[in-house]
Amino acid sequence: MTPRGWAVLTLAALVLALVVVGALLVPWSRPPAPRADQLAALRDLPADQVARGRALQAALRPGRYTGLAVGLLVALLLGLTPLGARLVELAGRPFGDHWIARAVLGGIAVVLVADLLTLPFAAWRQSVLTRYGLSTQGWGGWTVDLLKSYALSAVLAATVLLGFYTVTRLAPRWWWAFGAAGAAGLVVLLSFVLPVLVEPVFNRFTPMEQGPLRTELTALAERDGVPVRDVLVADASRRTRAVNAYVSGLGPTRRVVVYDTLLREATPAEVTSVVAHELGHARDRDVWTGTLTGALGAAAAVVALYLVGSWTPLLRRAGVDSIAEPRAFALLIALVTVVGLVAGPVQALVSRRVEARADAHALALTGDPTTFEAMQRRLAGVNLADPDPPRAEYLWFASHPSTVERMAAARAYAREAGR
Repeated sequence: MTPRGWAVLTLAALVLALVVVGALLVPWSRPPAPRADQLAALRDLPADQVARGRALQAALRPGRYTGLAVGLLVALLLGLTPLGARLVELAGRPFGDHWIARAVLGGIAVVLVADLLTLPFAAWRQSVLTRYGLSTQGWGGWTVDLLKSYALSAVLAATVLLGFYTVTRLAPRWWWAFGAAGAAGLVVLLSFVLPVLVEPVFNRFTPMEQGPLRTELTALAERDGVPVRDVLVADASRRTRAVNAYVSGLGPTRRVVVYDTLLREATPAEVTSVVAHELGHARDRDVWTGTLTGALGAAAAVVALYLVGSWTPLLRRAGVDSIAEPRAFALLIALVTVVGLVAGPVQALVSRRVEARADAHALALTGDPTTFEAMQRRLAGVNLADPDPPRAEYLWFASHPSTVERMAAARAYAREAGR
């Protein structure tokens, strides 16, 4: 069988594995959140809070969608015309057109051009968040964070590009197999190292101070049977007023992180409700599930790029001879951008189902739907969220159930539990 035949079989196997993992590990059914309860919850929210949240989202919307459109157009322009190939050539020319220079510097140049052209929309977002009082960060701090992000991205990109194009040179007929394995391994590796190597670049994390709240949260984790390495507090207040918490890491790097703004804005009972939600992610191994699906998806993407990249008209349009050469990197980015945009609604749906399950876990663990609902009100108010966003926007982008959905789920739970 030819390498292309093996690639087709491998892609089919990876897609089947994704389907099986999705069917078994993703909670496709969700706890009840009747629309009548959602509308009642919306009426119970302060009118000025709802109006301010919707005003912020309306102010962000033009920059968000224009930025998406510009990013897509830039990716298509560089990838589906010879411009991307020429940019890679220009980056490598000062170094004698060596393949490493083309692979690393040319690849970074393609990504940097796209980032710089969409940078004004990121600045737009920052200005809007500042105007509405959600951002506490000045332009100096924002610029430092941006440069840190660029530096980390450049290091990661250089490593991946060098590894990928080394494989394509050493195994020109089977690079897709080694590339798929490498992509999957990288996803798993990043799940371990991001919490301990990357997150501290942007925030300072300190153990939650000893006291009644830490004792309560530790006891909650023990009662839930969830081993957590630590409960950390992130100094998010130097950037934002928004409140949040999350769980990250795998095995020895797993930890629950709460924003210092959450400790400042919420009551201890509300913080406990939020952490119970995060313990739900840990108990159901949502990070593991995300890592596994991400690894399978990354591997499938590499194989699919190999198969699609052998289509002659596509290569001719990009002005390259092979998808495996550094000059074709812009074409790879264009294909990945389109696939990511199309897959967005599915990823959002999966995320909402996972988050709804964690909400149900928090309600069952605390047995306190009143506090859970109060926390959702506070989250929406402090974070200036639209509690009931437009349907199309919700389906395409929302990674969490809406505020009114979460409040309705709490009310449905209270009725069922007789509270």
